[in-house]
Amino acid sequence: MENQENNNQFLGEEKISKLLLKFSIPCILSLLISSLYNIVDQIFIGHSSLNYLGNAATGVVYPITIIAVAFAWCFGDGAAAYLSLCQGRGDTKNAHQAIGNSILVTFIISIIFLILGFIFEDQLLYLFGASAKSINLAKDYYAIILTAIPIYMLGNSMNAVIRADGSPKFSMASTAIGAIINIILDPIFIFVFNLGIKGAAYATAIGEIATLIVSIIYYTRTKTFKLQLASFKFNFRIFKNVIKLGISTFITQMSIVIISLVCNLMLAKYGSLSKYGADIPIAVIGITMKVFSIVINIIVGIILGAQPILGYNYGAKNIKRVKETYRKVVFVSIIVGIISTIIFELCPSVIIRIFGSSEALYMEFATLTFRLFLMLVTLTCLIKLTSIFFQAVGEPLKSAIVSLTRDIIFFVPLVIILPRFLGIKGVLIASPIADILGIIVTIFLTWHFFNKISQNVEANSKNVYLQKSHPGVIITIARTHGSQGKAIGELIAQKLKIPYYYKEMTALAAKECGLDQEFVSNINRNKDPLHELYLTTSPVKYAILAQEKIIKKIALEGSCVIIGRAADYVLKDNPNLVKIFIYAPLDYRINNIMHMYNDSEELAKKNIQKSDKNRASYYEMISGNTWGEKENYDLCIDSSIGKEKTAEIICDYLQKISK
Repeated sequence: MENQENNNQFLGEEKISKLLLKFSIPCILSLLISSLYNIVDQIFIGHSSLNYLGNAATGVVYPITIIAVAFAWCFGDGAAAYLSLCQGRGDTKNAHQAIGNSILVTFIISIIFLILGFIFEDQLLYLFGASAKSINLAKDYYAIILTAIPIYMLGNSMNAVIRADGSPKFSMASTAIGAIINIILDPIFIFVFNLGIKGAAYATAIGEIATLIVSIIYYTRTKTFKLQLASFKFNFRIFKNVIKLGISTFITQMSIVIISLVCNLMLAKYGSLSKYGADIPIAVIGITMKVFSIVINIIVGIILGAQPILGYNYGAKNIKRVKETYRKVVFVSIIVGIISTIIFELCPSVIIRIFGSSEALYMEFATLTFRLFLMLVTLTCLIKLTSIFFQAVGEPLKSAIVSLTRDIIFFVPLVIILPRFLGIKGVLIASPIADILGIIVTIFLTWHFFNKISQNVEANSKNVYLQKSHPGVIITIARTHGSQGKAIGELIAQKLKIPYYYKEMTALAAKECGLDQEFVSNINRNKDPLHELYLTTSPVKYAILAQEKIIKKIALEGSCVIIGRAADYVLKDNPNLVKIFIYAPLDYRINNIMHMYNDSEELAKKNIQKSDKNRASYYEMISGNTWGEKENYDLCIDSSIGKEKTAEIICDYLQKISK
């Protein structure tokens, strides 16, 4: 914990530019290495006799591989996030099961994907833009890539867990090894062995095999978990959490598929009506998107590196440092965007020739695409970084809105509507228009966010201190909303003449780690619809660690009553612990809420449902157990008999078990 405190101080005090260099450069390098897989095939294919038709064929197959990786990253990122939560709570039981289940389901889905992929081969390839000229090449490439899909999916899924296990460099190395092998084998297979597009596919598949082998080797020497046969026994309760934690990644990847599908369909349709034909536009857009991904990966690397800085300082309500970090990231991103735009506008042919083909029509359309489609790439960068910024400060819903409005709400309809009036140029112009509309939404949400949060918040916990006590029972009380658990806990503390901790606990936690008390207090009451994702964000993790530390300190002082905060799980190894759960019928709780907060009956019911759901999510994320399940407590009691009577019964129970 001392190392954690030093790291927190480092994040809160060190020069931001220095922190960004420290954290962002490894992220950028890792993402750029990943980009190589998507680019090298097209470079070598473009310089072969296959020319742009080969690139059109790979461009048709690319969205299908994105669907596969969407599932792989969903399960992998979900398992990685679950591992991080297990690490925080010292849970060695559930972590390996989550990872084993993730591998098992990834493998099963990959086999289903492979079978369906071959059954619907023609339909899928034509759906994603294959033409009569490119279909045979697409089939050759597709057959090999699809056969390697289980390897590809398992490698990607396992890599995410390796990063979460505290080995990001190893994760980067496994990806790098696969990319390097791909780069080496591409020219050998394509030119020396004269395998053409099949050679590119074989090179990619072998690179993926190498990545998977390296990942498997790591799994024999993991740091925080050990896989065993029991790890692969499916556990729905655990895997449900994996899905919840990985679903945002899945949605993001599937939005890419939707964009690629619609874009390819429109390019094929309107390209065939133009002088360029269907294949040139498909080939060019594939290259354009992959060049564009290099720029975006640089931006993503910068903002991912900024996440721990933003997370800690937002939790500490050091808004000045949050703003400064955001401004610096925005400034760097604008510079990267402007440089990219200058290159794309003034000398697109330099980039285009890297991917081969100098045919006049091809060069004409490629130049047009780079200049129109990527015209406002700077705005795209700002939209992407702001989406990840919102994740870092615990706002997953805003993050999803920023990302999806630009890509799905604006771009997809525009790319369908505009070509009806502008022909194939309408497809290209859809991108900058979507950028303009997307940045308007982004600016509004960013302004609203910074306007909402306090400018100079000071933790209001300066006068709070640990209360002295005496050896004895430590009572933790979990309760349903409206069951009067807080009041009952306070009565128990008064009767037993021992300290009572509720808001005092969060104030002490805030004081301990430099976070803001209100922020710490609200982490299990957050009303974000993506509450499970909110609980995995950086600032919340800092708050949870602070709470756990202070709960253990409180227990060391002696007998006391602690309300909520999964204290029963945090203190599970304490021999003096008594765990109590207080509940009551819904009508009783509704009446209490109406009386306490002046709510209407409908609003009271709604707040009870929301509060109980959030408490359950919080408890399950912290402990891995089910909130309110009687097996997790020493005593469960219905408080509808009245708070005084309930407190008396609990005190009698404590007296009996202490004899």
